[in-house]
Amino acid sequence: MTLRNANEGTEYIIKQIKTDDDELNAFLFSLGCYNGERITVVSHLKDGCVVSIKDGRYNIDSQLAEAIVV
Repeated sequence: MTLRNANEGTEYIIKQIKTDDDELNAFLFSLGCYNGERITVVSHLKDGCVVSIKDGRYNIDSQLAEAIVV
């Protein structure tokens, strides 16, 4: 399942990030978003979702949410 389909308020473990873009991978890693890390969808928005990773909250677009497999 991807973050786009994940339930709000449920904690998940990131299993895979499906992208070949090295810059995007580096950006996600800087947020603490990598395989094995815990992530929670705080809320779904029209064009993405708000996620909680470690001590931060981030707004990610729907394309990025589809790339993160939990």
